[in-house]
Amino acid sequence: MHDRQSEIENRVRRNLKERISPAVHTPLSDLTVEAWHVEGGTGEPVDPAVALGLNGNTRPDYETFGVGRPWGPPWGTSWLHFTGTVPADVNPEDLEIVINLGWNYGGAGFQAEGLVYRPDGSVIKGINPFNEWLKLEGREIDFYVEAAANPMVGDWRPTELGDKLTAPTDPIYKLIRADLNVFHEQVWELVADIDVLDQLAKALPVGEPRKWEILLALDHALDLIELADIPGTAEAARESLKPVYAKPANASAHQLTATGHAHIDSAWLWPVRETVRKVARTTANQVNLLENYPDHVYAMSSAQQYEWIKEHRPEVYDKVKAAVAEGRFVPVGGMWVESDTNMVGSEAMARQLIIGQGFFNDEFGILCDEVWLPDSFGYSGALPQIVKLAGVKNFLTQKISWNRVNKFPHHTFNWEGIDGTRVFTHFPPVDTYNADLSGRELDHAVTNFRDKGASSHSLAPFGWGDGGGGPTREMLQRARRTKDLEGSAQVIVRSPKDFFADARAEYPNPAVWKGELYLEIHRGTYTSQAKTKQGNRRSEHLLREAEQWSAMAALHAGFSYPYEDLTRIWKLVLLQQFHDILPGSAIAWVHREARENYLKIFDELNAIIDQAQQALVTKFGSGDGETVFNGAPVGRGGLAALSAAPAADVAAAEKVTLTDAGGGYTIENSKITVVIDDHGLITSAIDKATGRETLPAGQTANLLQLHADFPNAWDAWDIDEFYKHTVTNLTEAEGLAAEQLADGSVQVTLRRTFGSSSVDQTLLVRPGESGVEITNAIDWHEQEKLLKLAFPIDVHADSAAYETQFGHLVRPTHENTSWDTARFEVCAHRWVQVGETGFGAALANDSTYGHDVSRHASPEGGSYSVVRLSLLRGPRYPDPRTDQDQHVIKARFEIGAGIAEAVDAGYRINLPERRQSGAAQVPAIVTVDGPAIVEAIKLAEDRSGDVIVRLYEPYGGRGSATVTPGFDFGSVSEVDLLERPLTELEEPKPALVEADSKAATIAVRPFKIISLRFSR
Repeated sequence: MHDRQSEIENRVRRNLKERISPAVHTPLSDLTVEAWHVEGGTGEPVDPAVALGLNGNTRPDYETFGVGRPWGPPWGTSWLHFTGTVPADVNPEDLEIVINLGWNYGGAGFQAEGLVYRPDGSVIKGINPFNEWLKLEGREIDFYVEAAANPMVGDWRPTELGDKLTAPTDPIYKLIRADLNVFHEQVWELVADIDVLDQLAKALPVGEPRKWEILLALDHALDLIELADIPGTAEAARESLKPVYAKPANASAHQLTATGHAHIDSAWLWPVRETVRKVARTTANQVNLLENYPDHVYAMSSAQQYEWIKEHRPEVYDKVKAAVAEGRFVPVGGMWVESDTNMVGSEAMARQLIIGQGFFNDEFGILCDEVWLPDSFGYSGALPQIVKLAGVKNFLTQKISWNRVNKFPHHTFNWEGIDGTRVFTHFPPVDTYNADLSGRELDHAVTNFRDKGASSHSLAPFGWGDGGGGPTREMLQRARRTKDLEGSAQVIVRSPKDFFADARAEYPNPAVWKGELYLEIHRGTYTSQAKTKQGNRRSEHLLREAEQWSAMAALHAGFSYPYEDLTRIWKLVLLQQFHDILPGSAIAWVHREARENYLKIFDELNAIIDQAQQALVTKFGSGDGETVFNGAPVGRGGLAALSAAPAADVAAAEKVTLTDAGGGYTIENSKITVVIDDHGLITSAIDKATGRETLPAGQTANLLQLHADFPNAWDAWDIDEFYKHTVTNLTEAEGLAAEQLADGSVQVTLRRTFGSSSVDQTLLVRPGESGVEITNAIDWHEQEKLLKLAFPIDVHADSAAYETQFGHLVRPTHENTSWDTARFEVCAHRWVQVGETGFGAALANDSTYGHDVSRHASPEGGSYSVVRLSLLRGPRYPDPRTDQDQHVIKARFEIGAGIAEAVDAGYRINLPERRQSGAAQVPAIVTVDGPAIVEAIKLAEDRSGDVIVRLYEPYGGRGSATVTPGFDFGSVSEVDLLERPLTELEEPKPALVEADSKAATIAVRPFKIISLRFSR
């Protein structure tokens, strides 16, 4: 039986591949081709009006070109002009043009692509390896192709192709095909008939009668095909297969919603500028399919990508808007881009949805019901609350199926966040966000689905993705044939909204998963491309300051609130939080551009902050001198939160004492005593309030450790656990020196050298503070290495607390289960804290995210913890020179710290004080009395002049807080993230208890986000 099965399968495979599929097109004639290579083929893309000689432009000189001719240096653009005439005796409706730009057939979106234009500059469709056909629009053939010579960078080896500055300049493609063809529709339909049945038969068990019914039917159909006349015999073969297709699906068949989409990475193995063109090509294709396939439904995420179409291809955008109104082109996700969610800061995570949903509402009059993040690298436990407050009801991702160790127990479930909010969540069991609806995939979706019995619904996002392309007409043919077919899941093409409605109704009480969705792979993304991460962190905090000081200056000093500038900058910051940019997993070009963008953002935001603060100094000024501004929502050095005062009023009253100690130093202030040895290592850190020594006996802190870091795959993405097997402690120091500073602080400086690199460290203790701030100026030239900074802490802790958006989560430090063991490298934002009852310590940072916390046996009994911060890596793919540069990374070792002190340390190191000329006492923008922290202060999105104050509870407790604005207001109400009255939502319940003309009282719960709107 097995031999017979193999015989038929092999016969089907060869006939389909070698004879039947090629017979879909019969060439009639070659097209005439001419070409214009932008700046010799190496130039950046030009406006189509330039290439086509429109809008007053002179058409460039095109050269005679043809099949076999080379074109396209890496990242170059060539414009190809195709012309021809349909023979008089042929109906144009029976014809198709086939263009092959030189495909390597390595996948759509990872190589050459083209966008087809009419001579008037309007777009027809895109072409790629799996979409190389073009319908005729009359008897005269005249069209242009903007051909993009994107190189194939995806072979996972170090390459110079990832930046135009280092890529070679010789052409890498040849035009292979450009001809007019008879399109044999019956042959094309036969290909689909055979393809679907062949795949279904392969998926069915050997002993299944349906399998053999299909095999024998296919065998008979091939008997009816005359290989010398496939177009003439295709219909008979199709007719013979109709009885097999006539049998409907079983009553208990799995219900699979197929949603067309193209997961277009906003940058990855191509720069952002190429993504703009990818979006245009893919969208043009999908609009074309929607016009020709009434059963097609296409979903697209990322408001940024819609804005690109609107700006660059307005005629395509008009068609998109019309299809959105019909419910067939479906905006999904509600976010500006499909961002990373591990490292994005609190307010930035909210703004992904605020600005994304705002765009969809303004442009289409809709709000997205679901977050759509199929490919991000793990999901923060803060997300359920954030997305619910942005009007989202459902959540979709596929990436957790990539877990290396632990198989996630559900595909449909309620996901509960750190605050207790739940969101209905689905993981497509097809295990890919680039499905092609093959029989193998459909079978996997059914057998893999882990909620059988309770639910019979799943979703499959189908279409070529990552580099774009989207669904093809062949995929839609598969969907049509599996809509109601015995032995197969029942496939219906429809929107995610329809799927979630049915899934919710069928499964009203799904299982609950609490906390983050940790991805057991790609842990290196918390550290790779340090300057991108540092730029993101700094931009988030500069935006915070720009908004809050601008709002204050607008309220008190007539300052013009820079709405347009802030929105534009936010959009760029949000774009660069895309899940291959911020995580450091894109080519060199992307990160070079990101660094350049961040420097411009810094300059622009610092200018806005300076202008707003100077306006406040002018308004509240009382003389010469200097004003110190505290932009942090926590006090520092006698300066209240979110206020400013004359520098003379906030000067430190005490000095830190410095004593030589055995070649090192003892440093002491009113809160801590720290001993630094002759190697620059911290050997003692005593908390004066408790008298506790923070360090375990015999252990040293501020220890730099270097590991080999060569993962088994995915260089920039992965840190594999075996990196721990080798470690070099960097203990040798040069030039150890101490100095008392003018403000009473003490700093110790030293240098460590290793390999081809060096680290200049500065350890700083300020008056009245309980921490040691450590500045690491690193000249990094190591590759395939990982640099960590270690702090052993003498506490017996089974868990550690890690900051995430709007709160923190607790992870075990032990390895009791495989789930615990898999978290050997984790993400935190500004701080990590470990402690036992009554005592603890924290490690804060200003610009990185990777951490590990481990437990070790203490010689005195019990255990102690080691908290380590990942500083730098040296992966070589996709950027062969990742982080080979100079870096400044700050950390703060907070002694005797609980959660509250860790929160304060995180804000202080990321929001340093600012100084402006002129002495002024500027009142606090907002004063909060109670367990709540201000996260954002801004003017309302509707430009009414109302003030939005966003707060959250960071400690994990309950209580009451009074919020007192430093400005006059008319009334106060509680709103969601979209600044709508909270009463419009089913949940959460309002936190606003009472308000008068001076203040508002709010009830806070663990990690609750509260947005107050103060009307003017």
